[in-house]
Amino acid sequence: MSLLTIDHLIAGYTPGVEILNGLSLQVAAQSITGIIGPNGAGKSTLLKTVFGLLVPSGGTVRFRDTVINGYTPAALKRLGISYLPQGSNIFPHMSVEENLRLSCWTFRHHPPRVRAAIARAQELFPVLRDKRKSQASLLSGGEAKMLSLAKEIISEPTLMLVDEPSAGLAPKLTRQVYAFLEHSRQAGVTILLVDQNITEAVQAADYIYMFDMGRVKMQGPQERFATNLRAIVRDSLFGA
Repeated sequence: MSLLTIDHLIAGYTPGVEILNGLSLQVAAQSITGIIGPNGAGKSTLLKTVFGLLVPSGGTVRFRDTVINGYTPAALKRLGISYLPQGSNIFPHMSVEENLRLSCWTFRHHPPRVRAAIARAQELFPVLRDKRKSQASLLSGGEAKMLSLAKEIISEPTLMLVDEPSAGLAPKLTRQVYAFLEHSRQAGVTILLVDQNITEAVQAADYIYMFDMGRVKMQGPQERFATNLRAIVRDSLFGA
């Protein structure tokens, strides 16, 4: 069953200069769908368009049975869509715990639910419990990434848009991030994932789309990509 359906989507940053050129894809519920491809292929542009940061000039974005073209990020957040951009997504001058509390704003009037959500995040990332009173700006790069992930999952999304989660991370932290994404999928969260770490993305995803020049060049289940991974990495990084 498709939770997110993209149909002939056209979008870009400058009028008349389109990055997405009639792109179509589907994201199955409770899956990890990976998007790979060279720089400039439109991967991050797709996530920004789905989350309402860019307004498409053509095509539709459908979440369940609702066309969400033109919805604001706040409205999409209330629908159950969250977005984790590249880098860390934290409020540096707030404490770790204040960052987590702020992510509970959609159910902020229910204190027991807020406490439970924060406790769950701290259980997933014990370092956030140990440093809950620390200013977020004092976290290491890896810790800031963990806080960014926790802030998104704490809002209890149905669909999580994840852009370059392993960028700048050491291999050990990358494995932890991907373990978290798999844990989230098992908990019922649907994930649309963009990452230049092709090996990790292919291994984690149930279904994969390769982009090139704003279109789908290749698609299929994980097995199709894993059996020819060296060529897939080459084409994803440099194009063909």
